[in-house]
Amino acid sequence: MAFDDLYQEIILDHYRNPQNFGEVTHGCTIVEEDNPVCGDQIKLMVVVDDQGVLQEIKFKGSGCAISMASASMMTEEVKGKSIQEIKTICQDIIGAMRGEKDPEVLDNYGDLVALKGVIQFPARVKCATLAWHALEDAIREEEKKRQSG
Repeated sequence: MAFDDLYQEIILDHYRNPQNFGEVTHGCTIVEEDNPVCGDQIKLMVVVDDQGVLQEIKFKGSGCAISMASASMMTEEVKGKSIQEIKTICQDIIGAMRGEKDPEVLDNYGDLVALKGVIQFPARVKCATLAWHALEDAIREEEKKRQSG
């Protein structure tokens, strides 16, 4: 099996069987993002504890296989991590997708390596990064809560 086929299989698996799909009903920060160009939409819900660790993350949305699979893979990667770790992961993923970082950085993040296959399709990069931008927004909201609270 070629790497591109493997990447495609990982994306399709996460699209068909999304992880952490659903809603958080208590004490969460909610962020909604959309890509008006293609119609992808995501609602991201996060719960961060007093130590700044992401305890729960769920998403709902609709969109192409790439956007939904990326959201699923993202939730698996960041759950249980600190806000600072999450910021670094976001920078790495978004940077690699935009060509600002070496795509090899994706090798450090489990199934997210499958996004390497998307890099060669610039029109699809926004699909792959939609959930990540929502996560960055959610983390900013959490930090504001901590500063004011």
